[in-house]
Amino acid sequence: MAETFPVAITPAEQRVLDLLRRGDSNRHIAAQLVLSPRTVESHVSHLLAKTGCRSRTQLLLWALAQG
Repeated sequence: MAETFPVAITPAEQRVLDLLRRGDSNRHIAAQLVLSPRTVESHVSHLLAKTGCRSRTQLLLWALAQG
């Protein structure tokens, strides 16, 4: 599972992560933040790499554990 140490998340990644915590799809997150779905995919990919998570579900669990 992902490590639970603080990681450097950009403000844009944090906004995406906040909506991901609610269970929103990439398309819905993109609409909410006025971004393209591809940009949201990019943010999710960066979050996966930064946290060491291997899936969107694991990223969600990591985010929930962070508070």
